[in-house]
This record gives sequence, structure tokens and C-alpha cells, in this order.
Amino acid sequence: MPKQVDHEARRREIGAAVCRVMAARGLDAVSLRHVAAEAGVSMGRVQHYFATKDEMLLFAFRLISDRVADRIGQVWSDDPRTFLRALLLELLPISAAARAEAPVLAAFLAQAVVEPRLAEPLRAGSHEMVAFVAGQIRAVRPEGDAERDALALLAFVDGLMLQVLIGQVDVRTAEELVEHQLSRLFTND
Repeated sequence: MPKQVDHEARRREIGAAVCRVMAARGLDAVSLRHVAAEAGVSMGRVQHYFATKDEMLLFAFRLISDRVADRIGQVWSDDPRTFLRALLLELLPISAAARAEAPVLAAFLAQAVVEPRLAEPLRAGSHEMVAFVAGQIRAVRPEGDAERDALALLAFVDGLMLQVLIGQVDVRTAEELVEHQLSRLFTND
């Protein structure tokens, strides 16, 4: 009987190898050879699942996005303030999983600046996240411009992520800054 191959599982394994290579050595190290070695497969196997480097990067980005979404789902709270705080902290490189993924996301963001095809999924995901965060803000503070506040909060956290990654801001300070921003946002309720 022929062996059954789970092609999606193989793609995820290779995508995870892309993430590990990016996290350890940066975007420039993502090559067919390095990814194959990291995944423990042949270069032909990598080529079978991904025709280009951009395809590998997009798939790796989707993997990480799905992981982040899963973690955000795990911190769900019926209290919008509590949930919004947990959501913002989950976007920072604080947990072990987020610390491993943040360098990959930062490298992807940098590459998306010069490669429009990579920027498209970021823009689409950003619109969804802004709408979601705006809904949480609106649940606590119905007046005001919740979309603008959500966009400002998410831009703040993106910048804070980079500062934590380079060691400019430590984790404790990052958590305090998130608290500060949230208390400023909700002082008028």
C-alpha cells in the first residue's frame, strides 16, 4: 500500500524551518539550501512545496499569524479592558513563543517595505486587527474615534515590539507602557 503523505503537514514543517532560519540568522539566510538543512529534507522537497523564496516567506508569515491568533484566543476575557491588555501584551516579545516569533515578524515587516507582494497580507491583516481592537475599545468607551485609537494602539505596540527586540526597552517597562497607554485611552469613562 502506498504511503499516505500529509502535504499540508509537510508545508508547515518547511514553513517552521523558514521561521527558525529567519529567527536565528535573519531574512538573508533564508535560502533553499538553509531551509532544507533546517527542515532535514532535500532541496528538491522544499522546491516541491515552494517555488520561490517569497512563497516560503508568505507561508511562514501565515504560520506565525495563525499562532498569534491562537494565543490571542487563549487570553480571551469577557471584560474588554482585560482582554485588550492581554491582546496587546501577546503582540509583544514577552512570552517564549512571542520572543521566538518577533524577530521573524520584524524581518518580514522590513522586507515588506521593499516588496509590495509581501506587504499585501500585512495590510489585510492590519485592517482586520484594527476593526477588532476598535470593537473592544467601543465596548468600554462608546464615544470617540475607536478606529483611530485602535490604529494608534497597534502602531504603538509594533514600535514597542522592535524596541524590546533590540533591548532598548525591557519587558517590565514594556508592560508598564502598555498599562500607561490603556489608562490614557480609558481615562474619560
